[in-house]
Amino acid sequence: MNLTAQDLARYPRPGTAAPAKIAFAPDGRRLTFLFSEAGGLERALWELDLAGGERRVLVSARGVDALSRDDELRRERQRLRETGVTHYAWAQEAAVLLVTQGGDAIVDGQVLARGVVDPQLSRDGQLLAFVRDSELWADGRRLTFDAEPGLTNGLADYVAQEEMHRASSFWIAPDGRHIAFEQADERHVPVYPIVHQGKAQVEVEEHRYPFAGAANPKVRLGVVPVAGGPVVWMDLGDGSEYLARVDWAPDGRLFVQTQSRDQRRLELRAFDAATGIGQTLLVEESPLWVNLHDMLRFRDDGTFLWASERSGFRNLYLYREDACLRALTAVDWPVDELLRVTPTEVWFAGHGGRPTERHIWRLSLAGGAPERMSDAAGWHEAVVSPDGADWVDVHQSRAQAVTVTLRGRQAQVIHAPDAVVDLPAPEHFSFTSRDGETLWAALYRPEQLPAPLLVSVYGGPQAQTVQDSWLQTVDLRAQWLAQKGFLVVKVDGRGSARRGLAFEGALAERLGDIELRDQVDGVRHLQDRGLVDGDRVGIYGWSYGGYLTLMGLCRAPEVFKAGVAGAPVTDWDGYDTHYTERYLRTPVANPDGYRASSVLTHAQQLAGRLLLIHGMLDENVHFRHSARLMDGLDRLGKRYELMVLPNERHTPRDPAVLAAEEERLAAFFVQHLSLRGSAGA
Repeated sequence: MNLTAQDLARYPRPGTAAPAKIAFAPDGRRLTFLFSEAGGLERALWELDLAGGERRVLVSARGVDALSRDDELRRERQRLRETGVTHYAWAQEAAVLLVTQGGDAIVDGQVLARGVVDPQLSRDGQLLAFVRDSELWADGRRLTFDAEPGLTNGLADYVAQEEMHRASSFWIAPDGRHIAFEQADERHVPVYPIVHQGKAQVEVEEHRYPFAGAANPKVRLGVVPVAGGPVVWMDLGDGSEYLARVDWAPDGRLFVQTQSRDQRRLELRAFDAATGIGQTLLVEESPLWVNLHDMLRFRDDGTFLWASERSGFRNLYLYREDACLRALTAVDWPVDELLRVTPTEVWFAGHGGRPTERHIWRLSLAGGAPERMSDAAGWHEAVVSPDGADWVDVHQSRAQAVTVTLRGRQAQVIHAPDAVVDLPAPEHFSFTSRDGETLWAALYRPEQLPAPLLVSVYGGPQAQTVQDSWLQTVDLRAQWLAQKGFLVVKVDGRGSARRGLAFEGALAERLGDIELRDQVDGVRHLQDRGLVDGDRVGIYGWSYGGYLTLMGLCRAPEVFKAGVAGAPVTDWDGYDTHYTERYLRTPVANPDGYRASSVLTHAQQLAGRLLLIHGMLDENVHFRHSARLMDGLDRLGKRYELMVLPNERHTPRDPAVLAAEEERLAAFFVQHLSLRGSAGA
């Protein structure tokens, strides 16, 4: 397939339009999922009868009015491109179905509320709760009354959504009679304005953005009766800690995870919802940081499952109150996700020793070693039925587009991809860095070698770019550049995910150093193999990848001759508290680390060619980052190229803008790495 810039601007990628958000109905006899029969982004809600095999559309996709600002920003936090039906959920204990579409909450086909945020059902399906105008509502009754600009009830603040991956901020009790909710007070956090410069009308957004070292929102956790009445506030201290996770236990207590601001300590506390008095059950501490997870599960016998990286890798443990009964897993690779807990077994996901893969495992609670349930090499996601007898295997690999198969008591293919693009799978290999670390890489080869090399980089923590997945094969930018004669490589250096806490923690207190060295070692490895045409090496990336692109150009100019940096952080004092302070501490506690980790510190060393790309509406990595760098480069007499996206946020979405961006990037590398040919299709 000969790719064009328009192909690169089109979503979803070929072979990836498969059933998503798959769920078993409470009776276990049906599956529901979101799917676009046309293979596009607009998805409908489907149902599959497992016994008869019939499938039908439950809720069709429909056009909706323009998104509210809250919905637009929540989609940014979730990196969501899809439209139509974007969310649905079954009540846990009843065949009641909630669908969210365009701000409407639809229960069993009836619109029960409009203009709402984060609608949720009680376990029995009899109660609908949601947030409207920053206040908490349930059963059509308003439960909170004190919201104002900067003070919200039931809404997750920015860092909770973006960095703690907690989209919800209220939790319905198991009996449906009370709701716990977060009150976030950001009134003391300075407003950061974002001006819509690309529109005819004047529009200014105001965001409360907590910069590294500065004030965080103050949070409270309250419990309010659904029937109405006073709020009981849990005793969380002075509100300076992060409210990380909240779960109702079957006995009516609130299990709350709080994290210290330096993120080296996490406490799991159990609160009496009637009095607000809590008891600490366990504490996790680390000299690096404590990563958050979603693996707390309660069992009917009063025990609960917990995950910890105390061994160096995330393993599962069984607890009763404040006593650890035993380790359930003792593996030297991380548990990625806890999929299902039944009375007798645990289902979870993890790579099993080869970090480019992901597999599904089943473990008996009676003891013994985990049993691998997924057989084919590659990347597996799974949804397990409530009784554990059936499971859905969502499988992909570099050679296989996304397939969905029902396994267990009965087997059937739910989705098999149609004919997909004819693109070569990237080559996977490992090599040893100068420090003796084994690093994994993916390679996209052009027709002729040796060739100019482009490093496609993210390089930051909590991410992995080298996976045995179809998404690797349909990385259309890498494939397009390979078609133009470039050799393209991705390297997962230290700091990246799924290799354990020590591997991730190698970049602690200084960013842009060790992870850059690992990228350079990847370049040297390919040069030693004779695959690279001399010193014609470029680098490109977005967000943290944009930051590392700049650090490569400034700190390793002898290696990288040209780079394209998209939406880069340029100085970490301009990024948010929870992410930045996890790795660098605060600017006061680690001034040398901030100075060494700033692109602005090293800008004088820039020698290669640079193209900066940034959206002016970016509310995550503000355009201010690129503006500060441009000012510094201008004062140093350094020349650069610039592509401003006036109406785009951190994730550009307009297909025309995306196509223009891809053409500009390819043309830049063709010109500055002296590759024959043109940047057109």
